[in-house]
Amino acid sequence: MVVIDVQNLQERLPAEDLPLGEWASQVIGLLGIEEAELSVVVVDDEEITELNRSYLGHEGPTNVISFPQQEGDGPVGDHLGDVVISIERAAQEAAEAGMDLDERMLQLLIHGICHLVGFDHERGTEEDAARMEEVEEGLFLTVMGQPAQA
Repeated sequence: MVVIDVQNLQERLPAEDLPLGEWASQVIGLLGIEEAELSVVVVDDEEITELNRSYLGHEGPTNVISFPQQEGDGPVGDHLGDVVISIERAAQEAAEAGMDLDERMLQLLIHGICHLVGFDHERGTEEDAARMEEVEEGLFLTVMGQPAQA
């Protein structure tokens, strides 16, 4: 069983209509994971800036941060961790790219989940980064091609 907890902790932009839980469930299933718990948290730039500083030592807002429940090469057990997405940053990036906010939010959700299951484009090889990008693109196209159920 896959259990997804979605929390909207910001009030700047509407997020209630985004089917984040359904998308996360689809992504996890497409990755071949049958048992998982995941938390998806939507925040504003102010909150993600604080998380970025506190946990990663970086200044300023970012678009998504993954907090794995397990350390090492990938998840051990059912709880994958948390994916925290700044909807403000996502909206800005979507506007700059000429895409819909829901598409950008899905991209960021997929990126966060991929980190939680062991993909790493930052510390791995160029091949690791290319493989992660390939997996993300395939997941995005598959999920966007399916009608999402809120």
